[in-house]
Amino acid sequence: MTVIRAWSTNVRDALVAFLLPFATLATTVAAETRSVWPDPLVAPHVGFADETICASCHAEQTAAFARSDHAKAMAVADETTVRASFDDTRFEHDGVETRFFKRDNRFFVRTEGSDGALSDFEVKYTFGYHPLQQYLVDIGGGRLQALDIAWDAAKEEWIWLGKGSAPKPGSTYHWTGPFYRWNRTCIDCHSTDARNNFQPETGKYKSTYVATSVGCQSCHGGGARHVNWAQNPSMGSAAQSGAVMPKGDAGTCYACHSRRIKLLDGFGPGKAYLDYFSPALMRQDLYFPDGQILDEVFEYGSFQQSKMARAGVVCVDCHDAHAGTVRAEANALCTQCHAEPGSRRFAGYDPTGAFDTIAHTRHPTGSEGAQCVNCHMPQRTYMKVDPRRDHSFVVPRPDLSERYGIPNACTSCHEGKTNSWAAAQMDAWYGKTWRDRPTVAHAFASAAKGDRSSVEALRNFLADRKQSGFVRASAVAEIARVAGSASAPDVKAAATDHDALVRLGAAEAATNLPPDFRLDAIGVLLEDQARAVRVAAATALAGTQLELLGNERRAFGKAADDLKAYAEANADVAEVQGRYGLFLSGQGRVDEAEKVLLQAIVLDPTLAGSHVNLAEHYRLAGQNDKSERAYAAAVRSLPDNADLRYGHGLALVRTKVMTEAIEELEAALRLEPSDARYRTTLALALDAVGRTEEAYALLDKIIVDRTEDPDLMGTAIGLALKLGRHGEALTITERLARLQPDNSKVAALLARLRNALGK
Repeated sequence: MTVIRAWSTNVRDALVAFLLPFATLATTVAAETRSVWPDPLVAPHVGFADETICASCHAEQTAAFARSDHAKAMAVADETTVRASFDDTRFEHDGVETRFFKRDNRFFVRTEGSDGALSDFEVKYTFGYHPLQQYLVDIGGGRLQALDIAWDAAKEEWIWLGKGSAPKPGSTYHWTGPFYRWNRTCIDCHSTDARNNFQPETGKYKSTYVATSVGCQSCHGGGARHVNWAQNPSMGSAAQSGAVMPKGDAGTCYACHSRRIKLLDGFGPGKAYLDYFSPALMRQDLYFPDGQILDEVFEYGSFQQSKMARAGVVCVDCHDAHAGTVRAEANALCTQCHAEPGSRRFAGYDPTGAFDTIAHTRHPTGSEGAQCVNCHMPQRTYMKVDPRRDHSFVVPRPDLSERYGIPNACTSCHEGKTNSWAAAQMDAWYGKTWRDRPTVAHAFASAAKGDRSSVEALRNFLADRKQSGFVRASAVAEIARVAGSASAPDVKAAATDHDALVRLGAAEAATNLPPDFRLDAIGVLLEDQARAVRVAAATALAGTQLELLGNERRAFGKAADDLKAYAEANADVAEVQGRYGLFLSGQGRVDEAEKVLLQAIVLDPTLAGSHVNLAEHYRLAGQNDKSERAYAAAVRSLPDNADLRYGHGLALVRTKVMTEAIEELEAALRLEPSDARYRTTLALALDAVGRTEEAYALLDKIIVDRTEDPDLMGTAIGLALKLGRHGEALTITERLARLQPDNSKVAALLARLRNALGK
């Protein structure tokens, strides 16, 4: 019979009696999903039952789940779970040879460790199953690291998952670094009720979970009371109702299938997603301007943009909750609703129509081109071999591809064909009205360039209640980024929106407002019902003086407690500790801030942002000498980081060590020659020590390259005037006036220059 872990003696004995008729079935199903070797990280958690018990009553669901990728999310490494070749196989990348081999029926890898030396590491777990499988290695201190060399299950070969050149040993993105640390990055989604149990005082982990891989209780919550009821059917009605296992809802799926930050441990079915997670909005580094997936954002963000999400479609309408497969093959999946007569379920939305026809698809029935998903859910490949479908359900727009570089299904499928060819073909099939379909692409593409003309279109999206909350939230964030203080009324209006996502967008947008504008714009969000909104609001208001909070002071204190809980839930994440340290710094809690910011550096010494945060904390506290020393120490460790060289240069300016300051600013520009901020600052520093000709020569290239950075152009104008080069100053001012037609100061300067030159 399957071994049952003893939560307590009486429960164990009762379960033995209750489960005896199901023993054979439980053993059979469990064998399909569990390794033959015991897992030392499995431990009893309060409120949770042994996962193997579920099969005794729910055989059909367990059997279906055993075939899913979810069930294979993680496993103890043994002969039954490892898919890769460990027969003394070798793989070389960037001059490092990695060897995979077995010893005493255990799996090992010999590769470059954090110290740069070749060492043997034992593979403890498999991670994933298809289309690739990764491997987790124990490097001590309870830390499990995912190798950045994975097994391509289709081609049956080893592949490197990184981009460009290999990271340096011990750095953030080296396989031994924080990014590849299972306890920090992966643990929440690949096991059942996983807890990383990080010990800040020692830097070690004591991670545990109820089951190695994803299991029943991952989606249904702890089942201890349910099992207790199942073995005691005579329990009272109150106890029975409390033992009902909740069904997983869409939020349960979103918890893992979204690009988000974790705010708090303990999420489960029935709990609000935005109380435990804060999703990334439609940033230009994550999404294409039309909302299609760009970076690895998973499904939540794109699906939230879709009409289907707004109509009430949820994940399990298309996907079987247990097997993880789609509910119907080919176009039959879509024609559940999109057919004639179609579904009547969706009030306010009419999904009916004749779509699975040649008249619509213009491709032969049954061909790849006639499949709904190939046109409306194009694939993008992540981790080198893992294709994932976009869930925003866009209409192919080769015209937008031509203009903004957005992918479209036509040219993705018809390799070698151009966007203009695809657009002409669509004109021939459908006329040209498809080009006029509403899209967010124009506004978000313009905003990505900092074009203020995008603001009005973004405002229209923000005001349009028919748009998804995800798009509206992203719109207000972009408005504030582009328009700055002029966006305060937009942010304030969004802060009272009925949609929590839009309020989250307002809270995040407030960081782009001048500090004096923020409290009036988003003060109301300190008491928002969603924790994600409260945390974002507290973060944006970090620098607000307590005496200015007035009636909101108590609410601010509670929101600050939420922010602290967020930091504690991510005690091993340097970036989170850095954010919290800056919050404490903004509140004038100097000693607390210093402690947290120093801990961030301990967590990840090679993360430049942690060093910048500490040095800037000292600067804001009026400790310029300490700030300079912090930058200097960071530069010694990370000499090739442009931000650190630039920050050190500014710190040296503040301490009036100009010769060394200029050397550091020159180093920053050498490392990042396209950075306009570095170039502008260096020019000002050179001018300050009387080297004005050199300063202007540094900026003279903008006349040739026609750079349109306002700060760079303004500095060039000032230097040209100082050198008496009025004609060149006029040329640059004319360009700046075209870039900023509403800037009265630029207009006045332009008039004076034209008058002085007789033009």
